[in-house]
Amino acid sequence: MSSLNTPNMPLLELKSVSKTFGEVRALSGLDMSIAPGELITVVGPSGCGKSTLFNIVAGLEEPDYGGALHFEGRSCHAFELLGRVSFMPQRDLLLPWRTVIDNAILAIEVEGMPRAQARAMALKMLPEFGLAGFENQYPHQLSGGMRQRVALMRTFMFKRDLMLLDEPFGALDALTRTMMQRWLLDVWQKHRRTILFITHDVDEALFLGDRVLAMSARPGKIKLELPVSLPRPRRPELLTDPEFIRLKRILLEAIEEESMKSFQATEARALGA
Repeated sequence: MSSLNTPNMPLLELKSVSKTFGEVRALSGLDMSIAPGELITVVGPSGCGKSTLFNIVAGLEEPDYGGALHFEGRSCHAFELLGRVSFMPQRDLLLPWRTVIDNAILAIEVEGMPRAQARAMALKMLPEFGLAGFENQYPHQLSGGMRQRVALMRTFMFKRDLMLLDEPFGALDALTRTMMQRWLLDVWQKHRRTILFITHDVDEALFLGDRVLAMSARPGKIKLELPVSLPRPRRPELLTDPEFIRLKRILLEAIEEESMKSFQATEARALGA
């Protein structure tokens, strides 16, 4: 799917977006924009509304009245984004009765592509995703990292300008997670899709992102927008670079301040009860 954007126009823009669930205000006056080809990471304290933001951008939740969404330069409702973005939730959600290749083609097969054509396309992509030779394996035969590769391949094959990744590496061990981060950057730089990546990990946010958006405690909004001017391609030694450490300190201070606010608010509610 091709974008209608000019180079200076955001692919996605949210203005004063709020979301309330009963008495709980998850988001309040959130503003953000993503340019074509950017990799934006989002961090914040627990319960700050990261998943709510993800669901709105995915078209799964409609924000409260009063906010505005623009996609490809046009005003739209959140539900209009459903099917126009590709997204991967925290769990890989592979179907246990389908092989690697048949899990990878699921989205485009449902969309209407003939199965033989979809499988031929997937076979060409398997080496790029480190899955060559595993096309006939089933999910229970794969490691956690390989299952995530299949899920990401499925997301990439559902060709949309914007990809949403919700903590895709959160359940992996530290070594596998580091390898997956480097691999994702290689694939992203080749395909140059726009990515909104949600994470709890500050190092991951800085290592991957062109910009890091730090959210406030609930109700969530963007408290800090931190440009990451570190050179690409990114290598593991970057984590000990003085500039990386400086950016990490800024980000941690912002998140810790918001985490304290969240803790104090929870404690106050508990005492009030």
